[in-house]
Amino acid sequence: MIEVSNVVKVYQRGKTVVRALDGVSLSVPKGQFLSVMGTSGSGKSTLLNLLGALDVPTSGALRIDGQEISRFPDDALSRFRRDRLGFIFQFFNLLPTLSAVENVILPELLSGKPRAQLEPKAVALLEQFGLSGRGQHRPDELSGGEMQRVAVARALLSEPALLLADEPTGNLDSKTGAAVLQLIREATRQRGLTVVMVTHDPKAAEVGDRLVRLADGNIVGDELVRSAA
Repeated sequence: MIEVSNVVKVYQRGKTVVRALDGVSLSVPKGQFLSVMGTSGSGKSTLLNLLGALDVPTSGALRIDGQEISRFPDDALSRFRRDRLGFIFQFFNLLPTLSAVENVILPELLSGKPRAQLEPKAVALLEQFGLSGRGQHRPDELSGGEMQRVAVARALLSEPALLLADEPTGNLDSKTGAAVLQLIREATRQRGLTVVMVTHDPKAAEVGDRLVRLADGNIVGDELVRSAA
Protein backbone atom coordinates (compact mmCIF):
# COMPACT_ATOMS: atom_id res chain seq x y z
CA MET A 1 0.00 0.00 0.00
CA ILE A 2 2.72 2.49 1.03
CA GLU A 3 6.34 2.28 -0.11
CA VAL A 4 8.70 5.02 1.07
CA SER A 5 12.16 4.53 -0.44
CA ASN A 6 15.18 6.50 0.81
CA VAL A 7 13.14 9.70 1.10
CA VAL A 8 14.96 12.92 1.93
CA LYS A 9 13.18 16.21 2.61
CA VAL A 10 15.28 19.36 2.92
CA TYR A 11 13.96 22.78 3.89
CA GLN A 12 15.83 26.06 3.53
CA ARG A 13 15.19 28.39 6.47
CA GLY A 14 17.14 31.54 5.80
CA LYS A 15 20.76 30.43 5.68
CA THR A 16 20.01 27.21 7.54
CA VAL A 17 19.42 23.91 5.75
CA VAL A 18 17.12 21.53 7.66
CA ARG A 19 17.01 17.84 6.74
CA ALA A 20 13.54 17.05 8.05
CA LEU A 21 13.78 13.49 6.70
CA ASP A 22 17.17 11.92 6.12
CA GLY A 23 16.82 8.86 3.90
CA VAL A 24 13.68 7.26 5.37
CA SER A 25 12.49 3.91 3.99
CA LEU A 26 9.23 2.39 5.13
CA SER A 27 6.73 -0.17 3.85
CA VAL A 28 3.13 -0.28 5.11
CA PRO A 29 0.85 -3.09 3.88
CA LYS A 30 -2.80 -2.56 3.03
CA GLY A 31 -5.06 -2.63 6.08
CA GLN A 32 -2.37 -1.84 8.66
CA PHE A 33 -2.88 0.83 11.32
CA LEU A 34 0.50 2.53 11.72
CA SER A 35 1.25 4.89 14.61
CA VAL A 36 4.18 7.30 14.19
CA MET A 37 5.74 8.90 17.27
CA GLY A 38 8.52 11.39 17.76
CA THR A 39 9.38 14.63 19.51
CA SER A 40 8.97 18.03 17.88
CA GLY A 41 11.39 18.24 14.96
CA SER A 42 11.66 14.48 14.56
CA GLY A 43 10.17 14.55 11.05
CA LYS A 44 6.81 12.92 11.79
CA SER A 45 4.74 15.87 10.51
CA THR A 46 6.91 16.09 7.39
CA LEU A 47 6.33 12.39 6.73
CA LEU A 48 2.57 12.83 7.14
CA ASN A 49 2.59 15.82 4.75
CA LEU A 50 4.40 13.75 2.13
CA LEU A 51 2.00 10.83 2.52
CA GLY A 52 -0.87 13.29 2.29
CA ALA A 53 0.39 14.64 -1.06
CA LEU A 54 0.72 18.07 0.57
CA ASP A 55 4.43 18.19 -0.23
CA VAL A 56 6.95 16.28 -2.35
CA PRO A 57 10.29 14.76 -1.32
CA THR A 58 13.59 16.42 -2.17
CA SER A 59 14.80 13.00 -3.28
CA GLY A 60 13.74 9.39 -3.02
CA ALA A 61 10.47 7.74 -4.07
CA LEU A 62 7.03 7.61 -2.50
CA ARG A 63 4.46 5.13 -3.80
CA ILE A 64 0.89 4.90 -2.48
CA ASP A 65 -1.73 2.48 -3.70
CA GLY A 66 0.49 1.59 -6.66
CA GLN A 67 1.11 5.19 -7.76
CA GLU A 68 4.42 7.00 -7.44
CA ILE A 69 3.08 10.30 -6.17
CA SER A 70 6.57 11.76 -5.67
CA ARG A 71 6.60 12.40 -9.43
CA PHE A 72 3.10 13.87 -9.71
CA PRO A 73 2.58 17.49 -10.84
CA ASP A 74 0.50 19.74 -8.58
CA ASP A 75 -2.84 19.12 -10.30
CA ALA A 76 -2.37 15.35 -10.11
CA LEU A 77 -1.47 15.63 -6.41
CA SER A 78 -4.68 17.56 -5.81
CA ARG A 79 -6.76 14.90 -7.53
CA PHE A 80 -4.99 12.15 -5.60
CA ARG A 81 -5.70 13.88 -2.27
CA ARG A 82 -9.34 14.30 -3.20
CA ASP A 83 -9.96 10.82 -4.55
CA ARG A 84 -7.71 8.50 -2.50
CA LEU A 85 -7.01 10.10 0.89
CA GLY A 86 -8.95 10.93 4.04
CA PHE A 87 -7.68 13.39 6.67
CA ILE A 88 -8.41 13.78 10.40
CA PHE A 89 -6.94 16.82 12.18
CA GLN A 90 -6.24 17.69 15.80
CA PHE A 91 -8.47 20.77 15.75
CA PHE A 92 -11.30 19.17 13.74
CA ASN A 93 -11.25 21.80 10.93
CA LEU A 94 -15.04 22.08 10.85
CA LEU A 95 -16.69 25.18 9.39
CA PRO A 96 -18.58 26.91 12.23
CA THR A 97 -21.52 28.09 10.11
CA LEU A 98 -22.32 24.63 8.73
CA SER A 99 -24.24 21.79 10.36
CA ALA A 100 -22.61 18.45 11.12
CA VAL A 101 -24.11 16.90 7.97
CA GLU A 102 -22.99 19.85 5.84
CA ASN A 103 -19.45 19.61 7.22
CA VAL A 104 -19.34 15.90 6.40
CA ILE A 105 -20.47 16.31 2.80
CA LEU A 106 -18.64 19.57 1.97
CA PRO A 107 -15.44 18.09 0.39
CA GLU A 108 -17.45 15.74 -1.83
CA LEU A 109 -19.95 18.49 -2.63
CA LEU A 110 -17.10 20.71 -3.82
CA SER A 111 -15.87 17.90 -6.06
CA GLY A 112 -19.18 18.02 -7.93
CA LYS A 113 -21.17 15.17 -6.39
CA PRO A 114 -24.90 15.80 -5.87
CA ARG A 115 -26.10 16.74 -2.40
CA ALA A 116 -29.05 14.36 -2.64
CA GLN A 117 -26.62 11.46 -3.04
CA LEU A 118 -24.28 12.56 -0.24
CA GLU A 119 -26.65 13.49 2.59
CA PRO A 120 -28.08 9.99 3.24
CA LYS A 121 -24.54 8.56 3.41
CA ALA A 122 -23.48 11.33 5.81
CA VAL A 123 -26.49 10.78 8.07
CA ALA A 124 -25.80 7.04 8.13
CA LEU A 125 -22.16 7.62 9.12
CA LEU A 126 -23.13 10.03 11.88
CA GLU A 127 -25.65 7.51 13.21
CA GLN A 128 -23.00 4.78 13.11
CA PHE A 129 -20.72 7.05 15.16
CA GLY A 130 -23.31 7.72 17.85
CA LEU A 131 -24.49 11.09 16.55
CA SER A 132 -28.08 10.22 15.70
CA GLY A 133 -30.16 13.40 15.88
CA ARG A 134 -27.08 15.66 15.89
CA GLY A 135 -26.75 16.09 12.14
CA GLN A 136 -28.27 19.58 12.06
CA HIS A 137 -26.19 20.89 14.97
CA ARG A 138 -23.36 23.34 14.27
CA PRO A 139 -19.88 22.76 15.77
CA ASP A 140 -20.48 25.19 18.66
CA GLU A 141 -23.42 23.01 19.71
CA LEU A 142 -21.27 19.85 19.87
CA SER A 143 -18.72 18.59 22.37
CA GLY A 144 -15.08 18.07 21.39
CA GLY A 145 -15.60 14.35 21.04
CA GLU A 146 -18.68 14.87 18.90
CA MET A 147 -16.82 17.31 16.65
CA GLN A 148 -14.02 14.79 16.13
CA ARG A 149 -16.59 12.11 15.28
CA VAL A 150 -18.00 14.47 12.64
CA ALA A 151 -14.45 14.92 11.33
CA VAL A 152 -13.96 11.14 11.14
CA ALA A 153 -17.24 10.81 9.22
CA ARG A 154 -16.08 13.52 6.80
CA ALA A 155 -12.79 11.68 6.24
CA LEU A 156 -14.55 8.39 5.51
CA LEU A 157 -17.39 9.66 3.30
CA SER A 158 -15.25 9.56 0.15
CA GLU A 159 -14.26 5.93 0.86
CA PRO A 160 -10.50 6.66 0.76
CA ALA A 161 -7.78 4.06 0.35
CA LEU A 162 -5.61 5.70 3.02
CA LEU A 163 -6.61 7.57 6.17
CA LEU A 164 -4.14 10.05 7.67
CA ALA A 165 -4.64 11.28 11.23
CA ASP A 166 -2.65 14.17 12.71
CA GLU A 167 -2.81 14.07 16.54
CA PRO A 168 -6.53 13.17 16.42
CA THR A 169 -6.83 13.08 20.22
CA GLY A 170 -4.55 16.03 20.98
CA ASN A 171 -7.47 18.34 21.71
CA LEU A 172 -9.55 15.84 23.70
CA ASP A 173 -9.51 14.57 27.28
CA SER A 174 -8.14 11.07 27.80
CA LYS A 175 -11.50 9.28 28.07
CA THR A 176 -13.00 10.99 25.02
CA GLY A 177 -9.76 10.51 23.09
CA ALA A 178 -9.72 6.79 23.80
CA ALA A 179 -13.32 6.47 22.59
CA VAL A 180 -12.53 8.36 19.36
CA LEU A 181 -9.47 6.18 18.71
CA GLN A 182 -11.52 3.02 19.11
CA LEU A 183 -14.09 4.45 16.71
CA ILE A 184 -11.37 5.16 14.15
CA ARG A 185 -9.91 1.69 14.57
CA GLU A 186 -13.24 -0.10 14.24
CA ALA A 187 -14.50 2.03 11.35
CA THR A 188 -11.30 1.64 9.33
CA ARG A 189 -11.03 -2.09 10.10
CA GLN A 190 -14.56 -2.63 8.79
CA ARG A 191 -13.55 -0.91 5.55
CA GLY A 192 -10.11 -2.50 5.24
CA LEU A 193 -8.41 0.91 5.22
CA THR A 194 -4.75 1.63 5.78
CA VAL A 195 -4.20 4.21 8.53
CA VAL A 196 -1.17 6.35 9.40
CA MET A 197 -1.56 8.31 12.64
CA VAL A 198 0.94 10.79 14.02
CA THR A 199 0.76 11.14 17.80
CA HIS A 200 2.86 12.15 20.79
CA ASP A 201 0.70 10.06 23.16
CA PRO A 202 2.00 6.53 23.92
CA LYS A 203 -1.50 5.39 24.94
CA ALA A 204 -2.90 6.57 21.60
CA ALA A 205 -0.07 4.87 19.72
CA GLU A 206 -0.97 1.52 21.30
CA VAL A 207 -4.28 1.50 19.39
CA GLY A 208 -2.35 0.89 16.15
CA ASP A 209 -1.03 -2.39 14.79
CA ARG A 210 2.52 -1.07 14.49
CA LEU A 211 4.60 1.71 16.01
CA VAL A 212 7.37 3.57 14.20
CA ARG A 213 9.52 6.06 16.11
CA LEU A 214 11.30 8.96 14.42
CA ALA A 215 14.18 11.09 15.68
CA ASP A 216 16.17 13.70 13.74
CA GLY A 217 14.60 12.64 10.46
CA ASN A 218 15.44 8.94 10.87
CA ILE A 219 13.51 5.84 11.90
CA VAL A 220 14.91 4.75 15.26
CA GLY A 221 12.30 2.16 16.19
CA ASP A 222 9.83 -0.09 14.39
CA GLU A 223 7.75 -2.63 16.30
CA LEU A 224 4.62 -4.68 15.73
CA VAL A 225 2.06 -3.97 18.45
CA ARG A 226 -0.59 -6.47 17.28
CA SER A 227 -1.57 -8.38 14.19
CA ALA A 228 -3.58 -6.37 11.69
CA ALA A 229 -5.78 -9.40 11.00
